[in-house]
Amino acid sequence: MSPDRSPDYTLATARRVLRIEAEALTELLQRLDASFEKAVELLLACKGRVVVIGMGKSGLIGRKIAATFSSTGTPSVFLHPAEAVHGDLGMLMREDVVLAVSYGGETEEIAALLETIKRLGLRMITLTGHPKSTIGAASDVILDVSVKEEACSLNLAPTASTTAAMAMGDALAVSLLDRRGFSPGDFAALHPGGRLGKKLLRVENLMHSGDAMPRVPVTAKMPDVIYEISKKGLGMTTVVDGEGRLAGILTDGDLRRLMQQRGAATMDLVVGECMNRTPKTLAPGELAGSALRIMEERHITSLVVADATRKPLGVIHLHDLWTLELF
Repeated sequence: MSPDRSPDYTLATARRVLRIEAEALTELLQRLDASFEKAVELLLACKGRVVVIGMGKSGLIGRKIAATFSSTGTPSVFLHPAEAVHGDLGMLMREDVVLAVSYGGETEEIAALLETIKRLGLRMITLTGHPKSTIGAASDVILDVSVKEEACSLNLAPTASTTAAMAMGDALAVSLLDRRGFSPGDFAALHPGGRLGKKLLRVENLMHSGDAMPRVPVTAKMPDVIYEISKKGLGMTTVVDGEGRLAGILTDGDLRRLMQQRGAATMDLVVGECMNRTPKTLAPGELAGSALRIMEERHITSLVVADATRKPLGVIHLHDLWTLELF
């Protein structure tokens, strides 16, 4: 009999897979106990690297866990067990912690490494569905990632079990991130490329500074202020006092409103009489994503970047963020 290829059957299969995997994660959540806390403490105390090992599908999950650790402040590498016995064991150092991923707990290639791991005095955490297995018995901490059934209709292909292992790896990584006090700035330093890297750029790397920053003294007459706004092309200017500190800003929108109210008399004003004295500022270490959020919330197109003494360092404009494609 040919298999049912109807849309209804396909959707039913997809729903069954997602239900089984969701149930596996729910059961994993209910099994969390002191072993997880012990694993986190062991990883926090690690003075070397977290060396993740796994074969086959577990190896692919292990690579992802190692990458997530490294990108969130926990130095980690993946060691292929089969390659390890052919020379890569030299990657192991005495202050490392080993994280093994083996659902069955009897993976021959990992079992072959246990003697070396113990000889080097390395601590080992194992993600397994069989805590009483050979690899489980050799571990300092066992995290039970067992599942009742695989989502595969044959109950053979690793599906729900790999989902559980990956989720446990994420739980470890995020718990470590929180315990380390890992900040958005730390994250930015480890993600300089791609769209995420752009969003995590600091405003000091994007702002218009030096001669490109519009700036006038608080005593400047309006013709000079208008010239500075037009020359620098950012639709605004910073206004500084005699000590170079930010006294306020004036935007082209402010100018239009003044002209509507006062007409030609606007030209007789000095900027200190009509500037915005409480502009929003950013520290140079703030992220581009934060600048974008503030601009959207306040419906403005520019922000002044200032130091702790309120001396303006530059101006970041909405157009600068558009070029990063953050929207």
